[in-house]
Amino acid sequence: MSDHNKTNSLSRRGFLRSAAVFGAATVATRAMAEIPLDEIINAPRRGNWDDQFDAKASRTAAAVQTRNPIFGAGATANIQQAIYDYESIVANGGWPRVNTNLKLKIGVIDPAVAQLRKRLIISGDLSRSAGISNSYDSLVEEAVKRFQARHGLPQDGVLGKYTLDAMNVPAEIRLMQLRKNLERVSAINTDLGQRYVMVNIPAAYIEAVENDRVVSRHTAVVGRIDRPTPILDSKIYNVMINPYWTAPRSIVEKDIMPLMRKDPTYLEKNQIRLFDSKGTEVDPRTIDWNGKAPDLIFRQDPGKINAQGAIKINFHNEHATYMHDTPQQGLFNKLARFESSGCVRCQNIRDLTTWILRDTPGWTRQKLEATIKSGVNTPVNLATEVPIYFKYVTAWSAKDRIVQFRDDIYQMDGYQELALQTGLNQEPVVAN
Repeated sequence: MSDHNKTNSLSRRGFLRSAAVFGAATVATRAMAEIPLDEIINAPRRGNWDDQFDAKASRTAAAVQTRNPIFGAGATANIQQAIYDYESIVANGGWPRVNTNLKLKIGVIDPAVAQLRKRLIISGDLSRSAGISNSYDSLVEEAVKRFQARHGLPQDGVLGKYTLDAMNVPAEIRLMQLRKNLERVSAINTDLGQRYVMVNIPAAYIEAVENDRVVSRHTAVVGRIDRPTPILDSKIYNVMINPYWTAPRSIVEKDIMPLMRKDPTYLEKNQIRLFDSKGTEVDPRTIDWNGKAPDLIFRQDPGKINAQGAIKINFHNEHATYMHDTPQQGLFNKLARFESSGCVRCQNIRDLTTWILRDTPGWTRQKLEATIKSGVNTPVNLATEVPIYFKYVTAWSAKDRIVQFRDDIYQMDGYQELALQTGLNQEPVVAN
């Protein structure tokens, strides 16, 4: 491994370690009854940032929202144009490496800022009219925000080590990444439909698309590298309001059994009940929690602390994968969102569900909210199934030649510089 690769890998590992510490601090106020279950569900996280960005470097990146879907009309042509642009960048020598040990931000004067300006001008994030100087002014700050938005990073306008890490990926590697993703997008030759849901796994976000425009975007939590979210095409056929959650056997053995030895009221606190194969409820007090895990169903009742939250979205697939809500909305604000067991957690899922149920008679937003409030497990079959696609795209382009890149979280692009070196598989996870 080259020195550059080693530095890149180590910095990303440090990123995830710091993210875990940050995440622990934000959940300190949770109710005591929820803490044990939360500790199983929680893992290092990546966070909530706006995946949309400004088309002009002179304006704040988060100020303008694009309504262009990744797989919209012209998607292949847009990536091909990005490839032409990056081929030109590479042919002209690429961009300079920004070498600094300082955290660069507005007001700083340092020779590294001149390197930064050159880097941002070449990638189109900073206007050439801004010039080259050692001053980190408001123009540079806005350009850094735009760069951060294009790479799925928190848009603080500060050149910290993680933004620097993404910035120092060579232009040649970015070009290869675009070519790889052109193959992926070009391979999509099916009619996506007038209305569909698209999950871009490495971007950890969800698009609801109608008439080739994004109706809404939703931050997501997707599968970690050892339990990846599958790539699939399917159709949503059912929405489960106030779902039950059944604990996987592995969680029962590795987590719930030790917790019951420590606290015999754990199941009661977390509203988990036991059932035998005939559906008869079993009293937890009759179980020897010091022995082997009983051959019983561990089912969590609907409610505020249910691991799937208030809504579960079902679609046809062989992976037992689904989308769902979560009682831990703070997960969407963390710096690591690759931590589930393969299923996808969706922020603002009630908005998405309202849109999905639009053509199902009687299911208004008011009816949805009232049903959630009732706490009653309620399955709703869609009158018209809605297509859903789980895709793996780490580089794409919309109109105006704006190119976005994401980490190659499942290491499918083939370049070490693009892989997120996490260690997410070291943490236990309860809900999919």
